[in-house]
Amino acid sequence: MVTPVTSWAEHAILWHVYPLGFTGAERSAPQPVRHRLPRLVEWLEYAAELGCSGLLLGPVFAAETHGYDTVDHFRIDSRLGDEADFDSLVASAAQRGLRIVLDGVFNHVGRSFGRPEWWRRDPAGGFVTFEGHQQLVALDHSNPAVAEYVGRVMTHWLERGVAGWRLDAAYAVPPGFWREVVPEVRASHPDAWFTGEMIHGDYAAYAASSGLESITQYELWKSIWSSLNDRNFFELAWTLDRHNEFLDGVPGLQTFAGNHDVTRLASQLTDFRHFGHALAVLFTVGGIPSVYYGDEQAFRGTKENRAGGDDAIRPSFPATPALLEPDGWPAYRLHQRLIGFRRRHPWLVRARTTAVHLTNTAIAYRSVADGAATVTVLLNVGDEPFRFPVDVRGLGVAVTPDPGTTPADPGVVPAHSWTILS
Repeated sequence: MVTPVTSWAEHAILWHVYPLGFTGAERSAPQPVRHRLPRLVEWLEYAAELGCSGLLLGPVFAAETHGYDTVDHFRIDSRLGDEADFDSLVASAAQRGLRIVLDGVFNHVGRSFGRPEWWRRDPAGGFVTFEGHQQLVALDHSNPAVAEYVGRVMTHWLERGVAGWRLDAAYAVPPGFWREVVPEVRASHPDAWFTGEMIHGDYAAYAASSGLESITQYELWKSIWSSLNDRNFFELAWTLDRHNEFLDGVPGLQTFAGNHDVTRLASQLTDFRHFGHALAVLFTVGGIPSVYYGDEQAFRGTKENRAGGDDAIRPSFPATPALLEPDGWPAYRLHQRLIGFRRRHPWLVRARTTAVHLTNTAIAYRSVADGAATVTVLLNVGDEPFRFPVDVRGLGVAVTPDPGTTPADPGVVPAHSWTILS
């Protein structure tokens, strides 16, 4: 059975923030309480003006270091503040029409988590760790007490005003665990949204087994930047076909061009001229898109597989938007225009996308929903202008990289450029 998308999430565009990095928090806890969450309040107008309707927050609960080593899911991390700070953030966000989704790290906990009897043991009697990280101990999801605890945590924060949960490392949790816990939570909070983190595998099958309405779409993320880098739009076309199939089983796929675990888009691309191409894809295909904080300013940052290797992609932000570097604002305004287009075409959340012309360096695709609504996207990464042999009669130019120009022939796209027609 396909779980329908929560009504508000169908129209959501999320600003994804890693709070410990954003606020410049210390590397380790505990610390004396530092009231840093109010710094996020200063950025709510910025997120709303970007066009977002919600904040997807990384870990905010008491943890040992990076937040994914939680020690108390009922307490705000002392490096960020306290419960009053969190309540104020939720209320301030609501005043601006922004919902808040929290990161639920329920597959594993930090070594200081106070219930070792809930930890999973291996055949030799030792504790199972998460993907070799010795400080992250896996919970025993077959233990009814763990299910009861996770349900209480989710409900507690939903009652304090959050709108949903990102389930970290959901792929490592037996899907039956979510099928047991989530319906109990939904019974008292039917509008709550749940998205599970999956990297590889059959997204639709996991969604069906778990009852989750949303899964992270890593296949699309990878294809967007690698097809641009390799000038191989056949990869993108193949992925869009897969994306359609996944949407049949997971109507609320969570789409992104960057997040807290990957090299930033502006650094991932070998040719920055294709930055807008990546965003054009993100905002014209089915799913629920998010923007990772800083990507809207074309921040750079490379993830490295070492201790501290995430620091470059989880930087602190200045106290206010006025202190951002001026060279990032063109990327912000491009995001604004594309998000504005997406919000004027909310049906795109359930669109199916098909390539109608395809070469290595040029692709035309159409996103269609409800049998009639249509958007046509033309991407050119070639070194010469390209005339797409597609029917553009009756279509108007909706978005281009340069808002001040309208091409005489909407079917012609300059070198290394793109056009959205509707």
